[in-house]
Amino acid sequence: MSKLNDKLHVNSELTDVNNELIPLKEMADRECTATHGLTGTIYRPHLDAYMQRCIKKAEILACLKRQSILPLSKVELISTTLDNIHKRAKNHDIVEYEGEHYQRLFLPLKLSKSGKVVQKWARIWLLQQANGKVDFQWESQVKEIWPSYFLIRISDL
Repeated sequence: MSKLNDKLHVNSELTDVNNELIPLKEMADRECTATHGLTGTIYRPHLDAYMQRCIKKAEILACLKRQSILPLSKVELISTTLDNIHKRAKNHDIVEYEGEHYQRLFLPLKLSKSGKVVQKWARIWLLQQANGKVDFQWESQVKEIWPSYFLIRISDL
């Protein structure tokens, strides 16, 4: 995740951010539907605002978890354990842990100024269902905990 603020957060801030996200999500979904299939650089102010609030929510959650106000989620615990056990796992590798199958994915996180070279990768683990598909709830929790992993940034050179 990006650099976290030194400011300590409280539960009420998390409630406020959640309330702000509801209308932003609706507008962002409409904006995505309206621009689906379009190519080129598209200005998406509602989607940008929604993503910024998601990142703020993730910062608050991380702070509350560091303060031990909220417990770490199952996704965070298992991801940390898998990172420690399978340090050399490659993209799309599937490993078994406690009877479940997890897939390692690398996502581009930061691009060069030209946009052709990936300078930084985000590493996540996704839970695989018995039919080989990704578990939707697990994936949505990953996106909530680490929303900045799903934004590609151009480097500032």
